[in-house]
Amino acid sequence: MNLFGDLRTTYGQETVKKVRDLESLGKKIARHRNHLVFTLRCKDLHITPRSLQLKCPINTTKARNIVEKARQQLVRERIRVINNKLDSYKEEKSRTENELFTRLPQDSDIAKHVTDHVTKKSESEFCKTKCRHARKLDRLQQHYVPIQRRNTPDNVELGGEQLKKWVINLSKHKLTKPQESILAKGLNFAPSPSKLPYEDYIIATELACRKLNNNNEATVLRSEMAGALRSSKPPKSNIKKDRQSMSSKMKNQCLFFQLTKVKLVSLWMFMNMRRNYLMLNDKRTYETLPSDPTQRYKRELVAILSILKKDGKINRSQYDLLFPTAENIPRIYGTPKIHKPGNKVRPIVDYTGTIAYQTSRALADILSPLVGGTDHHVQNSKHLAEGLAEVMIEEEEIFNSHDVVSLFTNTPIEQSLQVIKSRLENDTTLKERTLLSVDEVLELLQFVLTTTYFLFRGTIV
Repeated sequence: MNLFGDLRTTYGQETVKKVRDLESLGKKIARHRNHLVFTLRCKDLHITPRSLQLKCPINTTKARNIVEKARQQLVRERIRVINNKLDSYKEEKSRTENELFTRLPQDSDIAKHVTDHVTKKSESEFCKTKCRHARKLDRLQQHYVPIQRRNTPDNVELGGEQLKKWVINLSKHKLTKPQESILAKGLNFAPSPSKLPYEDYIIATELACRKLNNNNEATVLRSEMAGALRSSKPPKSNIKKDRQSMSSKMKNQCLFFQLTKVKLVSLWMFMNMRRNYLMLNDKRTYETLPSDPTQRYKRELVAILSILKKDGKINRSQYDLLFPTAENIPRIYGTPKIHKPGNKVRPIVDYTGTIAYQTSRALADILSPLVGGTDHHVQNSKHLAEGLAEVMIEEEEIFNSHDVVSLFTNTPIEQSLQVIKSRLENDTTLKERTLLSVDEVLELLQFVLTTTYFLFRGTIV
């Protein structure tokens, strides 16, 4: 059967052009789908496609890092562009199909032949470009070496002295080699599951079906998911030793593990409780509260929020967001300072779910542009390391660092508020971020600082 000859004779040249357009769009979608998968795999493997590779003009570590970051950003931008093109091609294909099949009789042989022809051409183009991109990826993996590999667990040498640098054992329990090897992989390592979480997949499928307006589509989705679950098998174990015996040994020894900076620390539960108790027993920093002040602080916060809503400074949705529905008491825990003698505990207070948690987040958004306006501001440890790498210490100079003990509880609230007030009064963009005046921001901030101060310092008995 001469498809295009019959179409031209019966329905005219314009119909033939629509079929050609539909065929071309199907091929473009097939090519871009493979192109997207290829780029995503390059991103996961930290490989830059040849068309996006940049030459580093300066032979320094900092310059190579800049070029590598630029390469990674280019790969992410290409993924975004491909996704946008795919969406536009799919929309154009849908419009072309509607225009074409309005010209052809419904449920006719000619319409079926057109659909089969377009599908066949798309599948042929998809297989051809899939093989081409697979060969490209193989060549890149063989020849391309990124300038700076990420420090993933797979790149970590897990033998000898290097293993001791990653896993710090402060407990009396002697870790076995398999236990040390698994712990050294870090908290980003996920052991392969021994069985598939069928219930999670079913719940996710049902949630997706509720969002579908078409019951037929929901039925098809359920049936496809049921078929996939029936044919699926758990992945091979990525832990060589018996995980059950290993986990039972750890539980029997009453161990738990903490991440400190980039190291995993094994501790006795009793040892950690004792250290936290000794830390809270420091009367210069902490004090015992006779009762829980949460309800009193909650009433004060609600009164402030009610006035702001009445004055039109916050709307109803903002009021509902800031209203303290949760009343959790801040919980303190500690991580050991393994780089210091005696392994003292670094106190960390979990403020999530407390009465002023949402208010603190809103104030952080208002005050965040004020941070980092000086030459001495340090963003994070990486920023500090990059700055120190450029510092040369002369023979008559020494490098000195100061350790701050109980930084937050020793910060003077009134002086801090005066500094923030001065910065807010000179901030010309404050009105773009909030309707609150400087005094109203300071009132909320003083409440948060005061309540947080007492909740952090107080030990409720």
